Amino acid sequence: QVQLVESGGGLVQAGGSLRLSCAASGTIFRINGMGWYRQAPGKERELVAGITSSGATNYATSVKGRFTISRDSAKNTMFLQMNSLKPEDTAVYYCNADAAITFTARPLRFWGQGTQVTVSS
Repeated sequence: QVQLVESGGGLVQAGGSLRLSCAASGTIFRINGMGWYRQAPGKERELVAGITSSGATNYATSVKGRFTISRDSAKNTMFLQMNSLKPEDTAVYYCNADAAITFTARPLRFWGQGTQVTVSS
């Protein structure tokens, strides 16, 4: 139905930057909200940032002022610009999208496979 593919993860030193991308493909009529989550080893998955179809954004307190979420609705793509990275940002980052596959279908939440971000001290 809907596939989400993340890219842009990697290894970076503390203070560095990375830009994550999430591309949605498949049978898509409309994408409502999209978001980035992360999960560090031994911890629960947590919301990093979200963005609505109208562009309204919200961020976890821990990333405010450092991360910026954006989307290109025409291309069904979302981004996460991460600056001033810290070792505690190390995690697998997942994107999600609330997407409807037809005009009458109820939106469902889809998830990507995740991309590893490692920040060394």
